[in-house]
Amino acid sequence: MTNILDKIIANKRIEVERQKNINPRSELEKQILNVSSPISFREALKNSQTGIISEFKRRSPSRDWIFKDAKVEDIIPLYSKNGASAISVLTDMDFFGGSLNDLKLARSLTTTPLLRKDFVIDEYQLYQAASAGADAILLIASALTVDETKRFAAKAKELGLDVLLEIHNEHELHHINEKVDVVGVNNRNLGTFVTDVQVSFDLADKIPDDFVKISESGISKPQTVIDLRQAGYKGFLMGENFMKTGNPGKALDEFIKQLG
Repeated sequence: MTNILDKIIANKRIEVERQKNINPRSELEKQILNVSSPISFREALKNSQTGIISEFKRRSPSRDWIFKDAKVEDIIPLYSKNGASAISVLTDMDFFGGSLNDLKLARSLTTTPLLRKDFVIDEYQLYQAASAGADAILLIASALTVDETKRFAAKAKELGLDVLLEIHNEHELHHINEKVDVVGVNNRNLGTFVTDVQVSFDLADKIPDDFVKISESGISKPQTVIDLRQAGYKGFLMGENFMKTGNPGKALDEFIKQLG
């Protein structure tokens, strides 16, 4: 089987080089000066009653289109209104149907903390995130070396961004460093896209308690969130479960009500 993550990363390297030519870093640095100070993604999760990070995602490599015509202006305000602790916005076009413009528009519509969800392989993308109004960025351990993780996390902090480090197994725990704010366990294997929530339960006690812990992918039942909370998780990133309904904001509202 072709490793999907390798395919995405190879494509991302080409995409980023193209973007650098269109909008150089020097221009992004100027744009950052006009962006409001970021809101703490970490603190929002730490102090949240629900911990739900609702995601704006039109498609995925595992399902193809989930909600092809989804509009930021229809969904993001309702995510905020209906109790999302934070909002994740996919900005990868080729595999997820998103864009930086989605993130910029989302920023204009909400004060809920925004996570730029993408595959970071270059510091340039951190400047993009900051200039688009993100509050946090995602670093994926399986896509980076330990040194890259440290370097990108340090640069993100310089830019005022919180850092969500995503791991999938025990071998990736050594990517955690002092610049990381939140550690996320992805229940989906990014090589095969097979999902198993048990991964979060297996890794819960292995992540230092200094970090806010979140569980990502494959969460569809309120009871799963309740069980994960008892295991020490403060945040729960959910995308497909809401987006596949055609009315993600309403789906979020109904889910939160079931949490009690």
